Amino acid sequence: MAKKYLITGGAGFIGSAVVRKLISSTPHQVLVVDKLTYAGNLDSLASVAGSDRYKFVRADIVDAQRMRAVIGEYQPDIVMHLAAESHVDRSIDGPGEFVQTNVVGTFTLLQAALAYWNTLDAGRRSGFRFHHISTDEVFGSLGEVGFFHEEYPYQPNSPYSASKAASDHFVRAWYHTYGLPTLITNCSNNYGPYHFPEKLIPLMILNALEGRSLPVYGKGDNVRDWLYVDDHAEALILVAEKGRVGGSYNIGGWNERTNIDVVRAICGLVDEMAPNADIGSREKLVTFVTDRPGHDLRYAIDAGKIERELGWRPAETFETGLRKTVAWYLDNRAWWERVRSGGYQGERLGIAV
Repeated sequence: MAKKYLITGGAGFIGSAVVRKLISSTPHQVLVVDKLTYAGNLDSLASVAGSDRYKFVRADIVDAQRMRAVIGEYQPDIVMHLAAESHVDRSIDGPGEFVQTNVVGTFTLLQAALAYWNTLDAGRRSGFRFHHISTDEVFGSLGEVGFFHEEYPYQPNSPYSASKAASDHFVRAWYHTYGLPTLITNCSNNYGPYHFPEKLIPLMILNALEGRSLPVYGKGDNVRDWLYVDDHAEALILVAEKGRVGGSYNIGGWNERTNIDVVRAICGLVDEMAPNADIGSREKLVTFVTDRPGHDLRYAIDAGKIERELGWRPAETFETGLRKTVAWYLDNRAWWERVRSGGYQGERLGIAV
């Protein structure tokens, strides 16, 4: 049966992937609510913007009156909350924005959703879901062994992860205190098409393509678990529709790589797919720079629960996903050139202490 999804942050990287999948592969209706900050981009929704099942509202989730009005008017079955400030380096430079959007914004949205949910009849109340999308960074830093699982203690180490941890706790509290049917998912590092080029993979692809320096923090030995964004989008829709109410699910790609190995893989692919005699081997562009303050050593997710309960596993390996990603950036220069024209030029962020 067709449902009505309200997706906050739907013009962002992960949100737009969810919207594209919902419109292209399901009968559901979608309302995107997005403030359109630097990382929100309607170009990422161009392929579905003509659908009569798609609508867009420009609004800030911190605006309580507006959120109540939008939710009350649209009457969603599922609120999928992806709107967030999400870049660790930016949170080091300006943590206040992260508290406002990620903590106050989530609280405001919960209050609006709860007020709406309380007006529904019994059938629609039981079918409603508030799905909050979070990060594995709330769990802190792993040692060389072990994995983050759903019961792992929260130990956030950056202003970004602290703000997301707080928002997770608010969502859980609204379930236990008020009965709001909530779901939480914590994902590992995403990559893929339409990714804003301040993040590691798209930044390295574009700098390698242009023959610019490839800055790698410290020795490049920090480890991340990489998840292709379309795999993540599929998992999010599955959790929203079939996940156990009040629970949480970890979503990961089973793809651990050190940062330097990621950068070297990108160099090899760009050399292969966009050779440039003037630049030569891209690997010689790698430059090791002073590490980020409080840089967590390793993240790795145990995604066993979502596989056991819902049957989800990622379709892409890191190798297949990265090749698709590099190819997309090579084929979609117009998209990232418009993004760069908005002001971000690939400069170093997150060095304020």
